[in-house]
Amino acid sequence: MENLFPKVPLDKWVEKFVDYLGAHLGGLFDIISAVIAGWVDLFSFLFNGVPAGVFIPILTLLAWKFSKRSIALFTLAGLLLISNLGYWENTMETLALVLTAALISIIVGIPTGILCARKDTARDLVMPLLDFMQTMPAFVYLIPAIFFFGLGKVPGVIASVIFAMPPTIRLTNLGIRQVPAELIEAADAFGSTPTQKLLKVQLPLAKQTIMAGINQCIMLALSMVVIASMIGAKGLGADVYRAVTQIKIGVGFEAGLAIVVLAIILDRMTQNIGRKHV
Repeated sequence: MENLFPKVPLDKWVEKFVDYLGAHLGGLFDIISAVIAGWVDLFSFLFNGVPAGVFIPILTLLAWKFSKRSIALFTLAGLLLISNLGYWENTMETLALVLTAALISIIVGIPTGILCARKDTARDLVMPLLDFMQTMPAFVYLIPAIFFFGLGKVPGVIASVIFAMPPTIRLTNLGIRQVPAELIEAADAFGSTPTQKLLKVQLPLAKQTIMAGINQCIMLALSMVVIASMIGAKGLGADVYRAVTQIKIGVGFEAGLAIVVLAIILDRMTQNIGRKHV
């Protein structure tokens, strides 16, 4: 078979395409890098600038407001444990990375999902791309990210965005398409413009589904922290990666437990926001 059909030089084509982007869009990548690094640094400064003794009660009250008492108690106990173990600063670094990646995914993903819901052509073009983004091994994203943005937090955020954005787009599209046709017809009968129909009918009714997409986006971004640490991103992922390379089981368990606590807090809060404010 190899003699009959010569190998398609796909690897060379991809490398030439990446080289072309690097040569002609270097300035754009520098701007993107500066914006992402600025957001991560801002979040990190805000989170680490507030003492843990002040920040923990604030997060506990937010958990109580947006979810329920049991989640607030878990938030209080979990964050106190993280602080006691000495992982508070790295947890805040991880939270900054996750929120930056989630924010970018939401800013890009929700409008894209709305476009897919309104235009079948856009949906047919975007959905295969989302399949590609979700099935491609996460490590592969790191190669072009390093090439364009170097080592550090920026390529980690970029890889997290690629990995975490698809659920936001998919569930925004799904939520809007599931709005009953009778309500759309009623809005049309009252003379609503497309923008009014979107803001006053479709988005409010699709809010729970959209929030489920945001929840999944945050969880997927958090799942990338260990992989991102391999290319220089700070936070709990770096602690886990260091423990693995040095075979320190106890340290790895502590850092992994901090990630689990943070994941549960974010998951329960975003889930309950979607359920309570529909």
